Amino acid sequence: MKAILAKITGGPEVLKHYDVTEPELVEGEIKISVKAFGLNKAEMYNMQGGHGPFSGELALGIEAAGEVIDDPSGEFKKGQKVITAMGGMMFGRHGSYAPIICVKRSNVQAINSDISFEQLATLPQAYLTAWGAIDHALNLKTGETLLVRGGTSSIGLASIVYAKLQGASVIATTRSESNKKRLLDMGADLAIIDDGNIEQTIKESSLSHVDKAIELVGAGTLKDTMSCLRRWGEVVFVGFLGGSPIINNFHLMNDLPNTIKLSFFGSGLLGNDELMVNKSPLPKIAELLHQGKIPDIHSKTFESKEIQSAHQLLNQSSALGKIVVVHQ
Repeated sequence: MKAILAKITGGPEVLKHYDVTEPELVEGEIKISVKAFGLNKAEMYNMQGGHGPFSGELALGIEAAGEVIDDPSGEFKKGQKVITAMGGMMFGRHGSYAPIICVKRSNVQAINSDISFEQLATLPQAYLTAWGAIDHALNLKTGETLLVRGGTSSIGLASIVYAKLQGASVIATTRSESNKKRLLDMGADLAIIDDGNIEQTIKESSLSHVDKAIELVGAGTLKDTMSCLRRWGEVVFVGFLGGSPIINNFHLMNDLPNTIKLSFFGSGLLGNDELMVNKSPLPKIAELLHQGKIPDIHSKTFESKEIQSAHQLLNQSSALGKIVVVHQ
């Protein structure tokens, strides 16, 4: 089969189609025909050698929408529509840039909806991460106010939509005035320009305080995000869109506000006993999206032969939503 690999580290130009052997099932796995997949910064980061030892023999990709080819356990039926994410894809096994993959059964969820594979591919990584961060790390409650720092990323947009489904108010940030409409269209109650210091802007706004926050920009804004929270507020660090996740000279008493709780949620937990993918709300979200009852975080779709162009758009950080690639 033909799969998209990066044989060497680099940018979009190193992504090419190669002949690879179709993977064989082992115990605990399901074989899936990948119909479409979303792009993630994780793939770009991996191509640049950011994840350490790099294997140019594995197809990239950490999420997929497709249908079951074979499940020896019988839990999933042949032809059943499914999503999958993480579970060693791209690192220990072929990822979704390959048209056929074998993945851990614990990282697969059935989707019983007529939603298209293209639209379904926008959901797994973004919404599973939002679910883990909002429901499990923050335990967001109805009526609380959530700050999404880095709202125009795909995870940021998904977090806005998901938090609104939970009955929360949402403040979302962007660095560009032209992007505020996108955040409001997703359901944000307030969209503000992020100049690196938004505490006073929030205090003077109609919402005036933040109960909990998702930090997607990273080390450069984390201290300011924490300063926006009420007493006993909570922030979960999820991403580092703004660069390195390292804060130099962080003072635990001076820089960590009194009573504020800081945690980290990484999507590598998905599929483990603590966060089973088959317990996620994705089936409900997929059907709501199919029915047009929630906003669509989709940005643009490419064919797999256009993978370099798709990654060029990803690198520009201007998509304002999920980039999808469909296998021909």
